[in-house]
Amino acid sequence: MTATSANEAPYDDVVARKNVLLLSGAQALAGANSAVIMTTGAIVGSILAPRLDLATLPVSFYVVGTALGTLPAGMIARKWGRNAAFTAGTACGVIVGLLAALAIYLGSFALFCLATFIGGFYQAVGQTFRFAAADQASPDFRPKAVSWVMAGGVFAAILGPQLVNITMELWAPYLFMASFFVQALVSLVCMALLSQVRIPHVHIDVAHRGRPLVEIIRQPRFIIAVFGATTAYALMNMLMTSAPLAMKLCGLSLSDATWGIQWHIVAMFLPSFWTGDLIRKFGAARIVATGLMLIALAGLVGLSGVTNWHFWIGLVLLGLGWNFGFVGGSAMVLETHRPEERSRVQSFNDFLIFGTMAIASFSSGQILANWGWDYLNWIVFPPVALTLILIAFSRSGSSDKAAMKA
Repeated sequence: MTATSANEAPYDDVVARKNVLLLSGAQALAGANSAVIMTTGAIVGSILAPRLDLATLPVSFYVVGTALGTLPAGMIARKWGRNAAFTAGTACGVIVGLLAALAIYLGSFALFCLATFIGGFYQAVGQTFRFAAADQASPDFRPKAVSWVMAGGVFAAILGPQLVNITMELWAPYLFMASFFVQALVSLVCMALLSQVRIPHVHIDVAHRGRPLVEIIRQPRFIIAVFGATTAYALMNMLMTSAPLAMKLCGLSLSDATWGIQWHIVAMFLPSFWTGDLIRKFGAARIVATGLMLIALAGLVGLSGVTNWHFWIGLVLLGLGWNFGFVGGSAMVLETHRPEERSRVQSFNDFLIFGTMAIASFSSGQILANWGWDYLNWIVFPPVALTLILIAFSRSGSSDKAAMKA
């Protein structure tokens, strides 16, 4: 059953729909910034790093920055409101673009890693867009609000990689330097768009802070949500981080890698137009399970060959699996807390997801350099199997549809 509070503010789906539109646009712009880092991070790393096994370190620092940024983002939102968190996050987006461009100009691997680390804070705030969309939405509209904001990533899939393609050699011989400079400008546009979002700040006094966090996270539904979203996100990031470099090592071109990442991002976000309806019809736990099975299928495709088509199809399946796993898990989290608890619970949920994802990201470069692409794909299957078993034997999973209708 959806957690509620006696002092919860009235729902206003008219305002919520307007916010969804704005937040979808912000998701597209913030996602484009993420796409620039994900597309170029390992390649720039291979140019600047002293050793090949450190090539994916900039992307790993980006993920670590995201994990460490989730709790401060929640704290800022809790104390000063969502809009203050949005401003802080987009400011970090401007900084990462300028700092990364400077790092490429100076040839500094350490400075580039610092830049992507700061970029993680922007990503951490961007992850709150989906929850912010649900703040004033009615229970029936919440799954759609979450999925429609995530759908903004479809435009990020087009904007980000194309931004890289157009600008990567603009300031030769400094590959991708112009890409990051333009990324800073995109962050400024995102800041302006987010300034139009209107979400009332929920003031929480000591007497109405809600339940202890330990009590909330012990709920079976919260555990299922975290396991599903964490597994989907960590495995997706592990394979996506290494895929561009693996394609390069297999003799494929940079444009081939960029094309693969572009369609991967399309697959990540395009289903969001329908994921909310699917959650309402089949239940969030079933959608999460479907996503995990798609990720396992991506692993099988990755093991079957190393042509362009193998990488492209695998990346598309990986994106689809991530969407179902992450959006489904996010919808479940919304059912586990009251309004006064939302900042703590949502930021803790994202901290768990991105903390695990950071470990996967750090491991991916080492595994690719030392054991190869096949080994990375084999790693997919144990965590997927474990999470599917957990969902299958969970009472939360068996009563999923009833919980969604409550």
